[in-house]
Amino acid sequence: MGTWARRPGQRIACDSGPASWPLLWLWPVIRFPGCLAGPARVALLLALPLVTACQAGPLSGVSTADATSGTRPPLVVSPEAPRDVVRQVPVVGGLQHPWSVAWLPSGELLITERPGWLRLVRNGRLDPTPIAGVPAVLARGQGGLLDVAVHPSFADNGLVYLTYAAGTEAANHTRLARARFDGRALQDLQVIFEVPQRKAGGQHFGSRLLWLPDGTLLLAIGDGGNPPVQLDGALIRVQAQNRASALGKILHLTDTGRPVRAATFAGDPGSLPGLWSLGHRNIQGLAYDRGRGRVWATEHGAQGGDELNSPRAGANFGWPVVTHSREYFGPAISASTGSPRFVDAELVWTPAIAPSGLVVYDGERLPAWRGQLFAGGLVSQAVHRLTLDAAGRVRDQHRIDIGARVRDVRQGPDGFLYVLTDAAGDGQLIRLEPAPPS
Repeated sequence: MGTWARRPGQRIACDSGPASWPLLWLWPVIRFPGCLAGPARVALLLALPLVTACQAGPLSGVSTADATSGTRPPLVVSPEAPRDVVRQVPVVGGLQHPWSVAWLPSGELLITERPGWLRLVRNGRLDPTPIAGVPAVLARGQGGLLDVAVHPSFADNGLVYLTYAAGTEAANHTRLARARFDGRALQDLQVIFEVPQRKAGGQHFGSRLLWLPDGTLLLAIGDGGNPPVQLDGALIRVQAQNRASALGKILHLTDTGRPVRAATFAGDPGSLPGLWSLGHRNIQGLAYDRGRGRVWATEHGAQGGDELNSPRAGANFGWPVVTHSREYFGPAISASTGSPRFVDAELVWTPAIAPSGLVVYDGERLPAWRGQLFAGGLVSQAVHRLTLDAAGRVRDQHRIDIGARVRDVRQGPDGFLYVLTDAAGDGQLIRLEPAPPS
């Protein structure tokens, strides 16, 4: 049940849409006269003849991308799917917009709260006093204290890594810091990487971290924001295609924050050191698949067009040149959903689920789910379980309804899945266990 058949060559129904859509393309210029200047304004005007809407409505099945897609079009699916029933066991509550959770070798948990607090859970109880030594953060919009990751050799070095938004509302960026955790406080905090470019607003910091088996680190950086946010006279989102910029990228770093130079970009002296993949909008889920030896990522679209991707060194995923998503004010962002120049998504959700944390389950407590992907959804308020076929392609989707915004999904050292829900004052960490026999 729930297995989808691909129909080669099938196209999403296209419609030119209301006659007023060209005016919606001009909305940023009309509403924010200073938001576009020079080349960006010219590009927007030149794009008007290309405004067509290729809108995929709520789908119960699957459709392939349009004829301009690359060689392997993604599945395009609705968030709606058959339900999995599990037992949901609250672990701790009373959290303020929690963003990420990580386990220490002792079994204690670290949880970040976006307002700027790092919390410790010991013996199933939330310490009422936040951990000292956390850096100052910009807690505006989507910004604040974001991801937390524990060094693979924590037992020897005590290192904890944090990502966060820093700066002011007018000039801010993503930072990566590390510090020693002595059980009570962070010591010797060092900023080991920061995005060189400053931006305005409180959107698209990315910030998800992932340890690779060789002890190096991937860091996802968002594209900087939606219209009318701009940088260097153009919409900031175009930085996702600029190899010299960290915005809209995955970076490959050592545990000291130094760049790992990808061989793919070694011949491009203008590319940012550490550049690993590009063409991303706002990744908030990263997971390593040990069984298949690959990385997975979930990425926010704008209005619809959320993506599951399998990033790799040197790959360009096309944002914003190609995308299934639409502007929040109506029109299609791109005239195309794919191109041979770019790597297609593995799966596209339309309408959006607003994807967050991601994990590949490889535990023993839920053996029927080994090797499957679990993606959190903020808007869908669910965990989406994705089954892969023998070739590693998404075969079908089920969902576990949580009834709250799902910010992170992790596998605990006990082999259970854990879900972090995003709320002001009532965020929870929930353990998912097999449902009792009916």
